[in-house]
Amino acid sequence: MAKELTGKHVLLIFVVAFGTIIAVNLTLAFNAVSTFPGLEVKNSYVASQHFDERKAAQEALGWTVAGTHEAGLLRLTITGADGAPVEVAELQATLGRATHVADDLEPNLVFDGTAYVARLDIDDGNWNIRMKAKAQDGTEFVQRVILDVIR
Repeated sequence: MAKELTGKHVLLIFVVAFGTIIAVNLTLAFNAVSTFPGLEVKNSYVASQHFDERKAAQEALGWTVAGTHEAGLLRLTITGADGAPVEVAELQATLGRATHVADDLEPNLVFDGTAYVARLDIDDGNWNIRMKAKAQDGTEFVQRVILDVIR
């Protein structure tokens, strides 16, 4: 004997279905915001005040930066306008995914005479090296280097 479908049953089906959809959407939205807040700087107005000056000073260095990862070796190459390797006064680098900060790490990069290298095993995919370097004359150099790891 089949049960009769009443208005209460239909209401319950709608409440459960839409409740599930709303709960999933809220969970996904919360996880998206908590893992990647989208902030590059805390106050974009203050950061913009000296942007042109910093950009001109950085471009005057004439540096070219590239990153590779092969056989467990991360290599960050900085070359000057003359094509010669550059050894910086200070270097800070964070290696991480483009979409979240959960996998971020700070490799111990050491200058080997041609590039900065670190022994590091990472998964395939799109990575970013967010670097801050200081030239010997004190000029700050900031760049995001895209690193595609494919084995």
